[in-house]
Amino acid sequence: MKKKLAVARLWYEGNSFSPIATDLDIFKAREWVEGDAAVPLYRDTATEMGAVVAFADSHPEWEVTFLRCAAAPPGGPVTDSAFAAIRGDMLDGLQRQKWDAVYLSLHGAMITCGNPTPELDLLQDVRAIIGKTPLAVTFDLHANLGAGMIELVDFAVGYKTYPHIDMDVVAARALDVLDNLAHGKVKPVGAIAKVPAIYTSFNMRTTDGPMAEIAKLAAHWRSEPGILEATVFGGFAYGDSPFAGPTAMVFADGDRMLAQRVAKTLAAEMAARQDRFELKLPSPAEAIATALATPGDKPAAITDPADNPLSGGIGDTPTLFRALLDAKPDAPCVFGFFWDPELVAEAQRAGIGATLDVAFGGRVTTSFGKPVRISAKVLALTDGKFRNVGPFEHNFAVDVGNTAMFEVEGIKVIVTSSCQTPNDPAYFTLHGIDLAQVGLLCVKAKNHFRAGFTPLTRAIIECDAPGPAGVSLAHYNFKHAPATLHRR
Repeated sequence: MKKKLAVARLWYEGNSFSPIATDLDIFKAREWVEGDAAVPLYRDTATEMGAVVAFADSHPEWEVTFLRCAAAPPGGPVTDSAFAAIRGDMLDGLQRQKWDAVYLSLHGAMITCGNPTPELDLLQDVRAIIGKTPLAVTFDLHANLGAGMIELVDFAVGYKTYPHIDMDVVAARALDVLDNLAHGKVKPVGAIAKVPAIYTSFNMRTTDGPMAEIAKLAAHWRSEPGILEATVFGGFAYGDSPFAGPTAMVFADGDRMLAQRVAKTLAAEMAARQDRFELKLPSPAEAIATALATPGDKPAAITDPADNPLSGGIGDTPTLFRALLDAKPDAPCVFGFFWDPELVAEAQRAGIGATLDVAFGGRVTTSFGKPVRISAKVLALTDGKFRNVGPFEHNFAVDVGNTAMFEVEGIKVIVTSSCQTPNDPAYFTLHGIDLAQVGLLCVKAKNHFRAGFTPLTRAIIECDAPGPAGVSLAHYNFKHAPATLHRR
């Protein structure tokens, strides 16, 4: 008789300082599926659920059932009603029958409007239903983890790469250990150690810098006898949680003291590098000047990480765009993007070739700058649908809603109906943009952008502009994070 594996997903990173709450419709627009319908959505994608489909294909002895799978782009706190609906679906599915194992794809930095630790509550509910059934969980590298979360699971794995190009690899590892656990071949015991600080993720790439060094140390420990898993988590600085801050997580095979010792060792290594995680970034004007002065045939890219939607940005801050207008660069320029569904609809009504008086930015809030009011010509209209061609969530279907591309003083400006980061080259191909012909590419993005665009650009320069996810934490009013944590 086949063993039964239940799979569910709730993936969301919440920015406590974003002015916009995330409701259920945002999840339904991005990733909302269960049952057999999940298989074609995830098959052959470099995602956690893609790994589940591959596991089901290669393990006929397991009957895999997809319960509620929901994900939304990072943003403000999730409404309590949306969380209740998703949790209700997941728990109802788990109650339908007895399972031999359960796998959950979580983020680890979710917050709701009324709860800074909803994933802890979810894990408690899941454990109450499944009892001693083996439970494995995967977390994002930016998870804010508490000891109570790890005590509720039998095994957990975190992303090892930032940009996150190993989602499928991480899930495959979780499923492999879960399979062995269900067959009594391993006895995972876990431990975490916290770093008494809050780090921003600006210099948290695992390709270089301090996080790369720590990730290498974790990889060394994973090769040691008795260690089943070792992950270092940078935490999500803008998720105001009592679990805020970096974490080292280790699972050993039956040896809790070993897990605790290695976790403390890794946390100490991260703490010793604290100063190297702190950065000072150039202003938008300085970044533009540096980009234009950088030689090479490929485009130079400037990222505005403070308004990066994957950090909870709102696609609405105008400072970088205003600086681009002021610079009047003598090079083909593309700006991606502003989030403004009403403006997209107006452009659709007017049609390609129409000239409109528009306001870019400052629509959601003027806290980060007033709108840029200007005349703009409609160059293109799209349905906003494409598949990722880069390594980040490769081959995953993306829908940013209807879009419009405008021309403003020689600059091509993309405006979208949903707030999603332009992290894949197909985003620009959709709009008829040949990146090889672009001199300056300005985007609301951060480190994930580098996965697909490093080989396509001559330089990628971050700038410091006002936004919900800025480089300095001194501007944010923390309520739940421990007061002893270092805040810049």
